Amino acid sequence: MNDPFLEEKHLKLAERVRAFGDKHLRAALEDEIDPARRTRELAFDLSGANILVAAVPPPWGTMDLRSLVAVREALAYFSSLADTAFAMQGLGSYALSLVGTDVQKKRWLPAVVRGDVLGAFAITEPEAGSDLAAVRTRARPDGMVWRLRGVKTLISNAGIAGLYTVLARSADGEDHNGLSMFLVDAEAPGIFVSRLEPMAPHPLGEIRFEDTPAVLLGEEGKGYALALATLDTFRPSVGAAACGMAARAFDEALHWVQARRQFRHRLAEFQAVQMALADMYVDLESARLLVRRAAWLKDTGAQRIPREGAAAKLAATEMAQRVVDRAVQLHGGQGVMRGATVERLYREVRSLRIYEGTSEIQKLVIARDILKESRP
Repeated sequence: MNDPFLEEKHLKLAERVRAFGDKHLRAALEDEIDPARRTRELAFDLSGANILVAAVPPPWGTMDLRSLVAVREALAYFSSLADTAFAMQGLGSYALSLVGTDVQKKRWLPAVVRGDVLGAFAITEPEAGSDLAAVRTRARPDGMVWRLRGVKTLISNAGIAGLYTVLARSADGEDHNGLSMFLVDAEAPGIFVSRLEPMAPHPLGEIRFEDTPAVLLGEEGKGYALALATLDTFRPSVGAAACGMAARAFDEALHWVQARRQFRHRLAEFQAVQMALADMYVDLESARLLVRRAAWLKDTGAQRIPREGAAAKLAATEMAQRVVDRAVQLHGGQGVMRGATVERLYREVRSLRIYEGTSEIQKLVIARDILKESRP
């Protein structure tokens, strides 16, 4: 298959991941499995299949952004938990790979690639979601380490991660300048985790730090820039996961309307159904192009892609919600029954429009970048 943005190596990687998914993930009943335990298992499986290496940049891994989107789309087609297990290894260690010391990298990144250590990216707080300037977790120096005190919430891999990348306030103030990024070993004292239960199976929790020892990652006061660099890179990959879920919903709907009969005709023979399928197809292919273009721009030299990355995430996640909803509608009553693939997708896809920046935040990112560029 020709693709204007993916190279042959990315297409082959996606094909290999699809083969892995078809063999190991297609029959997974994730609602019946503890998401924490399953995520640990999936990380080892992905490492053993030489897929997890694509979540970490060279020289420790093989990640470029097109590899990231190729893998996430292929995994999300089969399993939201497999996509999470893969993505969090990258998201939780990316800042470390950018600015960590050689000692820090040697300690953590090989273990992340092996799946021995799970990563987590802890920036959200009860009063600081979209507004990172509202972060209140405090960091104070204490000899060779820093001490963290505060609460992070809605954190993927909370309680099962071995490594937390944490955004905290190291200097007084109400803006972004006093924020720094820290590494926290999950075995350190002063970490308390409460499990949260989202609508779809996902290892999610709240973390309370009480004078927890941490080490500074990069320069003091540069945490906000590190957080943005991480989000810039991974937002298009959220769009890729959305494309994977939408593609699965489309395939399920296509199979259903060709098999299901009403009024002595297959559903696929009705014009309204054909129009719905056409809308789903056009939506999906359009979003794929935005996602892959953003990844291509980053891989071919763009330092930052705030507008393109936000557009890719916005378009793809909103698209996936529409496509999955249409797939449920085409299934009729069977589409809302527990155990139906489209019912599972309906619950899983919803969070993609919220995490790593809500759809509304993506619109602001896009508009502000447009206005900045057009100033006289």
